Amino acid sequence: MSRLRTSISVSIAIAVGLIVLLGYFIDIPVLINLRVIFLQWAVILAAIALIVGVLNLVNVHWKKINSSQPGGFYSTFLILALLATAVAVAIFRPTGSWSMWIFNNIQVPIESSLMALLAVILAYASARMLSRQINLFSIVFIVTALVVLLGTASLPFLDLPGLNELRAWIERIPAVAGSRGILLGVALGTIATGLRVLMGADRPYGG
Repeated sequence: MSRLRTSISVSIAIAVGLIVLLGYFIDIPVLINLRVIFLQWAVILAAIALIVGVLNLVNVHWKKINSSQPGGFYSTFLILALLATAVAVAIFRPTGSWSMWIFNNIQVPIESSLMALLAVILAYASARMLSRQINLFSIVFIVTALVVLLGTASLPFLDLPGLNELRAWIERIPAVAGSRGILLGVALGTIATGLRVLMGADRPYGG
């Protein structure tokens, strides 16, 4: 029975994957309609998975509060913030005044703080790299990080001529090239994973 269930799961996954893939390359109305339907189902399943994940998050933190574990205060704050955000979005819609107030005054400052923390971590990593080894790549990394940080910071005593232009060049050419390389790697990895799923080598669906 277990083997039969596994075979059915594998067959369904491979069939759906092939139909969606062929729907992008073969101009047949039946394949295109099936591809659209399957993608709509995937969006619905992703939304359900998100709801299940949120409920699991609430359950984990609720158990942490009931068992008086360390950090229960933060768990209480997380649940209250989650409920307040959900109520505000449900009543005023995602683009409503209160929803946008939460986004602009809570979400954006948190993201800005994380970016500031990233800058501190970058400076710390540069110092550790200098203490361990000094080579061409470490020097290029440190100089690039300093140029970007100093060019981004609005400090009057660091208004060096050409610094902003150099920072803009780094962000426009080397940084974009590196980002494209990362995206190409992610795309190739996704294609490889998709092909393994289509061939039944990987079974993330539990089959």
